[in-house]
Amino acid sequence: MRNAEDWRQEQERLDFVTGRLRAKIAELEPEADQLHDQAADIRKRFWEEVTVNTSSHEDFEESYFTVRQQAAILSERERTHRLLVQQWRNLNRLLPSPYFGRIDFREDGSAVSEQVYIGVSSFVDEANLSFLVYDWRTPMASMYYDHSPGPAAFEAPGGRIAGEVTLKRQYRIRDGRLRNLFDASVTIGDELLQAVLGQGANDQMKSIVATIQKEQNAIIRDDRSRMLIVQGAAGSGKTSAALQRVAYLLYKHRERLKADQIVLFSPNPMFNSYVSTVLPELGEENMQQTTFQEYLDYWLGSAYMLEDPFDQLEYVLAERSAPGYEARLSGIRHKSSEAFLRTLQRYALRLGSAGMRFHAIRFRDRELIGAERIAAQFYGGGNGDASVRLDNRVTALMEWLLRELTALERLEREADWVQEELDYLDNEQYANAYQALNREEAVFDFTEKLVQLYGDLPVRRQPDDFDYAQQEEELLRRSVVKERFRAVRRSVRRLAFIDMNGLYAQLFADGVYQEIAGEEGLPAHWPEICGQTAAKLSRHELFYEDATPYLYLKELVEGVRTNTDVRHIFVDEGQDYSMFQYEFLKKLFPRARMTVLGDFGQAIFTQSTELREADSPLVRLYGEADTTRFTLVRSYRSTREIVAFTRALLPQGGEIVPFERSGGKPTLAKTAGGCEAAQRMAADVAALRAEGFASIAVITRTAAESDGAYAQLAAASCEALRLVTKHTPVFEKGTMVMPAYLAKGVEFDAVLIFDASARTYRHESERKLFYTACTRAMHRLLLYSAGEWSPFVRELDASLYEAAQ
Repeated sequence: MRNAEDWRQEQERLDFVTGRLRAKIAELEPEADQLHDQAADIRKRFWEEVTVNTSSHEDFEESYFTVRQQAAILSERERTHRLLVQQWRNLNRLLPSPYFGRIDFREDGSAVSEQVYIGVSSFVDEANLSFLVYDWRTPMASMYYDHSPGPAAFEAPGGRIAGEVTLKRQYRIRDGRLRNLFDASVTIGDELLQAVLGQGANDQMKSIVATIQKEQNAIIRDDRSRMLIVQGAAGSGKTSAALQRVAYLLYKHRERLKADQIVLFSPNPMFNSYVSTVLPELGEENMQQTTFQEYLDYWLGSAYMLEDPFDQLEYVLAERSAPGYEARLSGIRHKSSEAFLRTLQRYALRLGSAGMRFHAIRFRDRELIGAERIAAQFYGGGNGDASVRLDNRVTALMEWLLRELTALERLEREADWVQEELDYLDNEQYANAYQALNREEAVFDFTEKLVQLYGDLPVRRQPDDFDYAQQEEELLRRSVVKERFRAVRRSVRRLAFIDMNGLYAQLFADGVYQEIAGEEGLPAHWPEICGQTAAKLSRHELFYEDATPYLYLKELVEGVRTNTDVRHIFVDEGQDYSMFQYEFLKKLFPRARMTVLGDFGQAIFTQSTELREADSPLVRLYGEADTTRFTLVRSYRSTREIVAFTRALLPQGGEIVPFERSGGKPTLAKTAGGCEAAQRMAADVAALRAEGFASIAVITRTAAESDGAYAQLAAASCEALRLVTKHTPVFEKGTMVMPAYLAKGVEFDAVLIFDASARTYRHESERKLFYTACTRAMHRLLLYSAGEWSPFVRELDASLYEAAQ
């Protein structure tokens, strides 16, 4: 939809904008350098410009305000320099491609259409105070994503503005030259998406604001919901929309929202590196990124050996014949449920009247305060009011223990061990005691002078028969005991006198849980679950499914650690979190809004949370009124042929809509196994590289299988091969071998399923894992089997794939 005149006019405008950009960049560079030099000079000469005089109150006050004035000047110079540098970076980011879209908008009541050019950042022509480029996050730019030519409106700060979009146009601009332009209708034009999606996978996710779809734009700009649930098919752009949502929030609320007030919980550390460039590309600082496991390790790792979610999944996939396997699976499901959460809450209430367990306070291999006495104080001694919150009563108990320790510390000064330690003190310790006594003597001397000047004051005087040797010994005794008691006091302040291990273990012993659970009932294999849990706790180890409930109970007893600074929480691969974990995140960040992204089709963990249904437990977390749900069904990552193959793997896969980008059908190759299979794969990898595919993944079911596949492919001379494990910190292009669960959220030019046989993928519980592995492919999908194909493959229509030659 273009002609030569359109092209000429657009290129002329592009040249004009590019020229203005270059001029502004050239103008900013010396200004930024000058401000940097000024700030550095002020910092270097800061104290030369300030005279500190404390001779009188007036001099001190003058010095104070002089220091504040110099500090304010320095702060202003540095702030202005930062803003200039940020502006300079934004302009340089615009220079190669100043904008990607345009709408012509005529407001109701106006006869003239305004041309709105949209890019990744705003650019104003200061000569006539007009916008040459609008930031994609501005309210007016939302019409580019939401409306086709015709009636349109947007929400401005002053209210709703309605009118008509008379033109909607897209551009492909590279290095300041117009490569293509075309007029678009309802959705972002397929031509632009085809060009973007046809490129190879990069070693980082890229921000592609030019291709945001209408449904993604609604996710990005939602500013009302406390809970935003995004259920999206594999490759539907969930993560991309979420990261651009972060950029939008930082832009809209830039006066009161900072990047460090947003936290992304990602599936693994490698994923963090994969998405780390998106926000900087949009001119924003990166938010905080972590994993839930890192949080658990921070709070529990010093006391327990924690299983991580990947080890748990390895057990579920690889240990089916192990004793107690069914009990473990039943335990995983139950400990992740809302029923277990409610039972723990009732357990904490019950502890207010009975059942609290304590450690005795010990010192030098003897008991100072027994556990029975602590319990008696907790349930009596003025601290037994069950209406007072449990954590407040624990705090009161801690304060009582500290007072008791103070009294015991005084008595301890006369103990024989103290004299023994005094006999072995070195000269430095005696010198310190002597200096302390001298300071005390100086205080006495000063007191005497006060008495002479002002008469008999109620102050301590130095006694006439003051015995320095005795006082020195008392000081040393006090010092020695205080030092030895310091660790005991520290442990009391850390609430180490609470037997948390015993409290959690108590749930799984002597019918306690049955009594508390009541109508909730017990899961199957409960006695075995109790035995497995108790055995772990006795070794100071925790199953992954126990870590969050343990920490939750700990905070019900000791008090919740909250972070009120964080305002937005993003949870990627949200289907893999339990309701326990969501409840915990809600308590941890009470002022934060939550965005959950996931695909229940990729729910590979036993403790998965339903995201698709309207009655999802996540809706109940904040209430239906404060929750908004989005469903993304169009898959953009893979070719039409790969999406047709992968969606047929799921019972509800028919809902997934492929993007119209063609490619080859998935290829199924039968091999003899062993060395022959590895050689075949190595040859296929070499052929894929020769075609220009730079990102290739060989995906296995488990980490143990990845180790074996890596060894076989390396022996078959597969070049530049990397083994990806749960400890791999950075995602890079190349040929890599990894288990399916570490490939989640990442895409590759080509994927090779190392073993798609019935021997490896035969259980229905592995269907979603197999689907997840296959959906990582953008352009090519190759599957291998040395025996009978997996039932997931056998049940497919043969027209969805082709047999390898």
